[in-house]
Amino acid sequence: MRFLHTADWHIGKKLHGYDLLTEQRDAYRQIKAIAKAEKVDAVVIAGDLYDRALPSEEAVTALDDMLVDLNRQEHFPLLAISGNHDSGVRLGQGSDWFKSTAFYLNTRLEDAFTPVVMDGTQFFLLPYFEPFAARQYFEDDSLRTVAQAMQKVVAQMVAAFDPQLKHVLVAHFFAAGSTHTDSETQVQVGGLNAVPVDLLRDFDYVALGHLHRKEALQSEPTMKYSGSPLKFSTSESLDTKGVWIVDTATDPVTVTFKPLKPLHDLVVLRDSFEDLMDPNKVYPVTPEDFVAIELTDTTPIANVMQRLKTRFPKVVELHRINQIDVAPKALNIDQVRQDPLTLLGDFFETVTKHPLTDQQEAWAKQAYQRAQKEEG
Repeated sequence: MRFLHTADWHIGKKLHGYDLLTEQRDAYRQIKAIAKAEKVDAVVIAGDLYDRALPSEEAVTALDDMLVDLNRQEHFPLLAISGNHDSGVRLGQGSDWFKSTAFYLNTRLEDAFTPVVMDGTQFFLLPYFEPFAARQYFEDDSLRTVAQAMQKVVAQMVAAFDPQLKHVLVAHFFAAGSTHTDSETQVQVGGLNAVPVDLLRDFDYVALGHLHRKEALQSEPTMKYSGSPLKFSTSESLDTKGVWIVDTATDPVTVTFKPLKPLHDLVVLRDSFEDLMDPNKVYPVTPEDFVAIELTDTTPIANVMQRLKTRFPKVVELHRINQIDVAPKALNIDQVRQDPLTLLGDFFETVTKHPLTDQQEAWAKQAYQRAQKEEG
């Protein structure tokens, strides 16, 4: 069979306060177009359908629209699991009757051991789970990490293999050897939930979610992270997002990457403030693109973010790549000897661009006299 592998939609996610639903709907339309053009037999979504366990009403509506369109309107079978960002309980509501339209959604560990058989392929849908769930299911208190639990999980799945069929694992975890990007929640401590890829080699293909780069696991040609459909952090700014098309008719399976084009890109610009504000200098961005600024200046700049947004409306991050020089200017002996009221007047005029009024000078003199009295 042929299926499309995607993951980490994170519907409802915001990028530094900017709503991404418009971009996420556009990415969905592209995914659907690829599924239709490639004439896939099913669509696999490997977790993190939502960005939050308690998604907003807008996010729920958006995901429902996508899944109903893909499954009921376009008649694609769906094979999906919950990820660490999803609430398995909430996402799984209705999953029993979803199956009537070939929408298979697993949100509980115990459901992962009954494969979905489709077109000569067994799909094992393994949702994200914590070690305590494995301890309860296997009644084994020695299981302290996901890696330990996966040994028993895989063994039980392999025992259910039909040797006449191909075997696909759909899962959401951190596989050993992969790398993180900034927008993923760090759900492992000291690598405790890293799953060794050796455990997964009995499967003909492993469709992974959780890491947002397709390159996160390059050593295993039949184990892939699809990556997220959108760029969710500046560390992903140079990534090409997309989906995998997987053909199980060959041995080994054939995997082909299909790119997505961002509706509004996430671009990193490194330059001086003067050049960035120069209207004659052209940058590869549109007013709707999300922009991260890396300033090369070493001097303080007043209202820098507000001024940059007049040129780049969607500035999401601002970093200085050089150390800022905030050393105070040296004062000469005459300035040091000036009385406090004179120094105050000079400072006020420097900041406000106009001198103290007579009333302000009177208030300052009264305050200074009171301070001298208190000191005396």
